[in-house]
Amino acid sequence: MDFEHTEDRRMLADTLNRYLAEQAGIEVRHAAAASPAGFNRTTWQGLAELGALGALFPESAGGLGGSGFDVAVVFECLGRALAVEPLLGTLVVGQALLASGAQPAQLERLIDGSTVATWAHDEADGHYALHHVATRAERKGDAWVLNGHKAVVVHGDQADLLLVSARTGGAKADAPEGITLFLVPGNAPGVQRRGNPRIDGGRTAEVTFTDVHLDDTARLGDVDHGLPLLERATGWGLLALCAEALGAMEVAKAHTLDYLRTRRQFGVPIGSFQALQHRMADLLLEVEQARSAVINAAASMDAPRQVRERALSAAKYSIGRIGTRVAEESIQMHGGIGMTWELPLAHYAKRLVMIDHQLGDEDHHLARYIALAN
Repeated sequence: MDFEHTEDRRMLADTLNRYLAEQAGIEVRHAAAASPAGFNRTTWQGLAELGALGALFPESAGGLGGSGFDVAVVFECLGRALAVEPLLGTLVVGQALLASGAQPAQLERLIDGSTVATWAHDEADGHYALHHVATRAERKGDAWVLNGHKAVVVHGDQADLLLVSARTGGAKADAPEGITLFLVPGNAPGVQRRGNPRIDGGRTAEVTFTDVHLDDTARLGDVDHGLPLLERATGWGLLALCAEALGAMEVAKAHTLDYLRTRRQFGVPIGSFQALQHRMADLLLEVEQARSAVINAAASMDAPRQVRERALSAAKYSIGRIGTRVAEESIQMHGGIGMTWELPLAHYAKRLVMIDHQLGDEDHHLARYIALAN
């Protein structure tokens, strides 16, 4: 396996890192995260113009890349900058469109940034299970009527388009069969959205669907067989989160190393203390292990389902465990200053901890990895 990025990917990474550092620094990020939108529209359009959104999709769909490594490059840059812009939703919804055989024209507004999209799947008591869907869609002639509730929908109160999982068959909420995916306009009659700030920045929403009428063109894929499509799209989201966490870890690592070199105690840099050297060495090895897991996941995106999903769960488990350790160790080695709002490290630590809980925590993915071996 070639571990070197292509020249195009290196150029994209350099461009995105420079743009985000110059135009979306930590103070701009804080302001965007606390705003009613939960992200910065100017930064969002800038990312679209630089090709960050296009890099998430293949050329056949109007994009510029579309491989696992293209996605990993973009989201590692976002992780380095703690970006709160809604690229994750664009990726998941766009990949669902691609996997369902939708026409490339349907992706144009996602790629140019004119449409903000997200997916609405999680529900109360779901415990990260993709097949847990209680929201129901009933066929009424040539149309569908959607009723239900979705929780913790990232950017759900601002999204123009929602990818919604609904049960169209099966008596139980956790039946693998009977799930269908629908594209629902955020402003459709019967859609109610209640936004909330996230602890790590940005916004989520509780979304309620009450007698939302949809024509059959809103349906993605086959009726009652939406779980494989949902799993495939969510897999891209897992890769993106892992790469984002890797970028955040690299920044936390660099900030901690710099602090150990400059903070002095008893007349010497604290990095000269052997105990801290050992802790930092262990941390560096852990970050490299996380990078290997992300590389393996990115390389497996075109592999058969079992290989791909095991690689993704292995990466998400590793990122959850290592990300939490990086957050804790970095703050502890900074001492009390590590917990202050003014220090960017505290915000990287919060994001790393919260990534573990998106799309399944380390316990969930360890169990899933074991189950996929059978």
